[in-house]
Amino acid sequence: MATLLNGIRHLPGYLDRPAQERLVEAIRAVVADAPLYVPAMPGTGKPMSVKMTNCGALGWMTDKERGYRYQPTHPFTGKPWPPIPVELIDLWQSLAGYPKPPEACLVNFYSDDAKMGLHQDRDENDLQAPVLSISLGNTCLFRVGGLDRKDGTGSFRLSSGDVVILGGEGRLAFHGVDRIYPGTSTLLKNGGRINLTLRRVT
Repeated sequence: MATLLNGIRHLPGYLDRPAQERLVEAIRAVVADAPLYVPAMPGTGKPMSVKMTNCGALGWMTDKERGYRYQPTHPFTGKPWPPIPVELIDLWQSLAGYPKPPEACLVNFYSDDAKMGLHQDRDENDLQAPVLSISLGNTCLFRVGGLDRKDGTGSFRLSSGDVVILGGEGRLAFHGVDRIYPGTSTLLKNGGRINLTLRRVT
């Protein structure tokens, strides 16, 4: 395991089972209002292996034509994103150590064969604010490296209820999801993994 950059924190099992179940119900309500969709890579239009949606004043998205960006409306319904659930606002206030509230919560749904390549979260104007990530459902193998794509990486498992904070020196660390471990959680009745990432954008 590579040494984590300063400011990256892993809080295993931070959310107990009842708290996880409450979050899943809150996210179900978000998805009912802002349906999951398959994003596309900039330029190539290649579909990503995750499905996503957002809540908050702004939502992160990507498509072939306009690439990575934040916008205030769902790309297919045209409606504003639903508000961030209060449970997530409370988590941010407890853990982020940042005075301004989050403006976006990206909801990624990983089926059991989905993954996410190494990337940086750098589409935000405010890079002083951390990114706060919550795992729900099946365990994944999370990979994290340094500030350059060529830096060495290490990996560890994220289980349901785990929280990861990318802040400080580690705010722009490259990171990704190598694989999902099917059948490792009973939280989501149809399997898979939900990852929620809270961000301050402006």
